[in-house]
Amino acid sequence: MLKKLTPVITIIYSLALITVSLIKLSDIPDIGVSFGDKIFHFLAYFVLTVLWFYTFSYTFKFKKKKAIVFAVVLSVLFGIIIEVLQDSITIYRALDVYDVVANTLGAVFASILLWFKSSLHVKNT
Repeated sequence: MLKKLTPVITIIYSLALITVSLIKLSDIPDIGVSFGDKIFHFLAYFVLTVLWFYTFSYTFKFKKKKAIVFAVVLSVLFGIIIEVLQDSITIYRALDVYDVVANTLGAVFASILLWFKSSLHVKNT
């Protein structure tokens, strides 16, 4: 059941990420960490990459390596496009290269974990 919902969940998450990235966020509480925004970017694109990986794996039946590559490339391009849109279609948001770096690191870290996930075998003793 969850495998069938994976593309729907992925699309909803992607649309939510677009919305949050392009709306004015003036009443967000300060969490007291100077790079808290970058942590959010890292985690958001980590999750995005994992979701797209499972969508490519379950729905499109991609092999693991191809699904990882497509998920990372899509997530990184998605992040770059969002940053460009923030700068070009909003007056309250701006392109931030460090956001792109955080997005990319989240996607790459997700791909590394996905790659090694299958190589970790728990032995029943």
